[in-house]
Amino acid sequence: MASDALYKISEVELVYRTKVKASERPAVNTSGDAYNILMQYWDENKIELLEQFKILLLNRASRVIGISDISTGGVAGTVVDPKIVFSTALKANASSIILAHNHPSGNLQPSKEDNAVTSKMREAGSFLDLRVLDHLIVTKDGYYSYADEGTLCMP
Repeated sequence: MASDALYKISEVELVYRTKVKASERPAVNTSGDAYNILMQYWDENKIELLEQFKILLLNRASRVIGISDISTGGVAGTVVDPKIVFSTALKANASSIILAHNHPSGNLQPSKEDNAVTSKMREAGSFLDLRVLDHLIVTKDGYYSYADEGTLCMP
């Protein structure tokens, strides 16, 4: 009876289904493109209320495969688990990602924690051949782009 328990394991199956033709996916060529796409999907009732972290998933042609909500926190921060970020990107077969989170205060300057998360994600992505192209801090009125500001260290 105990030996039967050894063989009761869960099967893991990876499946990706899309309902959008590749030619209809929006392209991301600039940080402004990424910001505009993200803002279409950001809940405007929460952007000034609490911090949220999302990723934009891109294929090799820099076309958007999808947007994934990674975490929702409080007024002053949210937890970003690299395992969730990269398992999502790998499952979607993304070639690159753009990180994004909002600052409910409206302040676009990155914090030490923002810099640490960005660095950690860039390093983790480099091990998986999955490029982190940018990290945007967004508000209703604008955004800060690590790539545009030259603060996204290339591995």
